[in-house]
Amino acid sequence: MLPRTLTVLGSTGSIGTNTLDVVRQHGGTLQVFALAAGRNVTLLSEQIQEFRPQVVVLPDEAGRQELIKLLPKTVAPDILIGPEALVAISVAQEVDTVMSSIVGVAGLEATHAAACCGKRIGLANKESLVSAGKLMMEAVARHRAELIPVDSEHNGAHQCLRAGLRGEARKLILTASGGPFRNTPKADLEFVTPADALKHPTWKMGNRITIDSATLMNKGFEVIEAHWLFAFSPDEIEVVVHPQSSVHAMVEYEDGSVIAQVSATDMRMPIQYALSWPERDAAPVPRIDWTQPRSWDFHAPDFDKFPLLGLAYDSLRMGGSASCILNAADEIAVEAFLAGKLGFTGIARTVQETLERIPHSEPRTIAEVLTVDLLARDKAREIVEKRAVLVPSSMARAGK
Repeated sequence: MLPRTLTVLGSTGSIGTNTLDVVRQHGGTLQVFALAAGRNVTLLSEQIQEFRPQVVVLPDEAGRQELIKLLPKTVAPDILIGPEALVAISVAQEVDTVMSSIVGVAGLEATHAAACCGKRIGLANKESLVSAGKLMMEAVARHRAELIPVDSEHNGAHQCLRAGLRGEARKLILTASGGPFRNTPKADLEFVTPADALKHPTWKMGNRITIDSATLMNKGFEVIEAHWLFAFSPDEIEVVVHPQSSVHAMVEYEDGSVIAQVSATDMRMPIQYALSWPERDAAPVPRIDWTQPRSWDFHAPDFDKFPLLGLAYDSLRMGGSASCILNAADEIAVEAFLAGKLGFTGIARTVQETLERIPHSEPRTIAEVLTVDLLARDKAREIVEKRAVLVPSSMARAGK
């Protein structure tokens, strides 16, 4: 692996902690210049003492003061706060690689800025492409940045596309675990609780992405991302449910050959791939034992039971601000569901109504994207308040 100096945006989240484990495995080859985190200041303090970044970024002054109390006096990085600081550590001259893993639109501006500076970006922030895919890819092309996807499905697609010329590829197939409700009757989805939805059968992830996996919205976002990353049209991107989550993506070529990427469900492999590409180094992940019997299932997703997947395809075809509205409305609806203010099926209804009520536009700058995002969030909150329910699901199921 070539020597690289990293900024990790979202260092205390799942992708961030796995990224730092890859750094740990590679000694002096990978160096950490900056870490940015949210509210988990205790874990951030531990990361700082181990990896000794020069700069650290937190959301606000309260977090900064808490971190200062936790750090020994012998460890004194520069501690900055706010969105401007996120941009600063992403464009710093000392940095050649940015791991973009902040959840939400908060990571968009810094990721775009890194692209404008020609950095290598390990992309795990969905909003960068879902909300601003056209602007992001224009920046990547104009400034010769390297955008390597970290999500297992897109990383798998990136690997499959190395098997042939892009012009020879006919179709991209993204796999979905199906989430915890793939076998749940549609009528029963009205009564599922946040606790039910947070029981993902394969991956351990943050709350929002786990709920998005349960609704298949996450797979819808991945369809939008795949369009921007690999220039496939919506009709050339297929989603199949694959409960075993062993095959992450497949590419079908013109001659009928299908190349599949298969690996253990361990995010350190795609993270290391993003850091080492085009080289392949040994990754600290489990190997598949091919002597053990196994079976893999594939079937079509149920668009009627999981309407958000269809809304994602519709938004991609509409273009412009549609997918930004989709993402913003989904984030608000998921928050409301987790807070007990909205039923599970109300997530899709809220997103659809928000899409219908926000005028379509063609954002030309990141600032305009963020304006659309705020408008969509406000409208989604208004819709949630109108729809708000506080009926415990267990009681509703029992008919009480």
